Amino acid sequence: MKLDYLFLNLNMAIVEVSELDNPVWSSLTQKHREFAVSSDSVAFYQPEICPFGAVNSDLADSVAISDYATRLESFFIVGNLPLKLPDDIVLENEVKCFQMICNERNAFDQKEQIIQLKEENYQKLYDLVWLCLPGYFNKNTPLMGDYYGIFKDSKLVAVTGERMKLNKFTEISAVVTHPNYTRRGYSEQLVTYVTNKIFDENKIPFLHVSVTNLGAIKLYEKLGYSVRREMSFWKFKSTDK
Repeated sequence: MKLDYLFLNLNMAIVEVSELDNPVWSSLTQKHREFAVSSDSVAFYQPEICPFGAVNSDLADSVAISDYATRLESFFIVGNLPLKLPDDIVLENEVKCFQMICNERNAFDQKEQIIQLKEENYQKLYDLVWLCLPGYFNKNTPLMGDYYGIFKDSKLVAVTGERMKLNKFTEISAVVTHPNYTRRGYSEQLVTYVTNKIFDENKIPFLHVSVTNLGAIKLYEKLGYSVRREMSFWKFKSTDK
C-alpha cells in the first residue's frame, strides 16, 4: 500500500514522501535543476547525463518529447505517461520496478576497502555498469552524485552510487558486481556504506529495483529497505532511429 507519509527518527520529523511519486520530475526541479531539459509539463535529464525523463501533466508537451527522442538511441519516461504520446516515438518495453525506501541506519561491518571513484575511474565505472546493467548509465552519469567501488586484482569489480537527488532524498543506483566476483558480500557493503552516507547528510535513501530481481530485493530488505510503491520505467525510441 502506498504511503503518504513516512515517520522517521530524524529530528522526530514527519517527512512528506509524495514527491517520490514522480522522482525524476522532483529531482530535476530540485537538486538536479542544472541537468534539466524541461518545459512546463516535461522534464528530461540532459542526454549525456542520464536517459530519463518525466511528465507532470496528462497533457504533456509532445513536441518536447519528440525533440528529446531524436537525441538518444532510446530513453525512459519514469512513472506516469501522458494521455497522448507523440506519433514519432515507439514503446520498446516497460520495466516494472519497486521503489524502496530506508528509514534507519545500518550497522556496518566493512571488510573491504571502499574507494570513492574519481574522474580517472569513470571509464572503468561506465564499462562495469554496462557489462552488468546496460542502458541506464551514460558517460556523464557520475556527475549526478558520488560513486564508490571495490577493487580486486587491480580491477574495479563492484560499485554503488547516487543518482537522482531531491531536497530530502537521494537515490542509490548502479549496484553492480562483476560476474566473476559475485557472492562475496561486496554489494551489501557498498549499499550499506552509501545508505549511511546519505543519512549522514540528513537525507533519506531510496532506490528502484526490478520486480523480478528477487535476489536484490531480498538484499535490500535485509539492509532495512521496504517497498513503498511500484513504478514503471517506460523505454521509448524515436521512429526515426
